[in-house]
Amino acid sequence: DKEDGTSQTWLYPSPQMFWNSLIRKDKVDGAKEEDMDVVVSVHNNMNERTWNEIMKWEELKSNGAYLGGPPKLLRFEGKPYDLSIKARIKMFFGHPAPFDRHDWWVDQGG
Repeated sequence: DKEDGTSQTWLYPSPQMFWNSLIRKDKVDGAKEEDMDVVVSVHNNMNERTWNEIMKWEELKSNGAYLGGPPKLLRFEGKPYDLSIKARIKMFFGHPAPFDRHDWWVDQGG
């Protein structure tokens, strides 16, 4: 899975796993269990789009010459209660708190 860099597929949560996670993190906030198929679809799409943006950035930085191999995801960690500096600044200026945070560790090929 992409979580440990051993293959090219993601391990995504099932709708039930996602729902259980919302309950565990106290983040239900009006969500309904029957909506989880759609929520998981949006969640998965966002992760795929984020990975594509990471790859664009890595391509730009390396100009396609990856020393030691192409970038791969080493670790993906959800931090639902930790705010980034950017989130804190945005909240200071009146933006709402983000729903969740994910940190991505990328092996840049060397």
